Amino acid sequence: VQLQASGGGLVQAGGSLRLSCAASGRTFSSAAMAWFRRAPGKDREFVAAIRWSGSSTSYAESVRGRFTISRDNAKNTVYLQMNSLKPEDTAVYYCAPTRTVAAATRNEYEHWGQGTQVTVSS
Repeated sequence: VQLQASGGGLVQAGGSLRLSCAASGRTFSSAAMAWFRRAPGKDREFVAAIRWSGSSTSYAESVRGRFTISRDNAKNTVYLQMNSLKPEDTAVYYCAPTRTVAAATRNEYEHWGQGTQVTVSS
């Protein structure tokens, strides 16, 4: 599976960004896709996850109500709409396949590609 995350950039606090993740060669053992992030000097942090089928999603408490994860199965693409961004959202964002949405909340990912940098200025 190849993963291409894009859409990051520099934005002022309160602004919005939309990240995209195109997955090629998706393995059907991965029932869900997730976004996680890593800020400098910090551990990997789960952000959001969504099943490829159905409507099950999960969000980290820190982003709930501000971020929305969605998918386009026909394009094998997952999106992360990020609104009301805060400086503490600054990080490299990665997308990754995961066995289940619950596994994603435990930061259990099968693999991931290059992330996309999100920088929020105050």
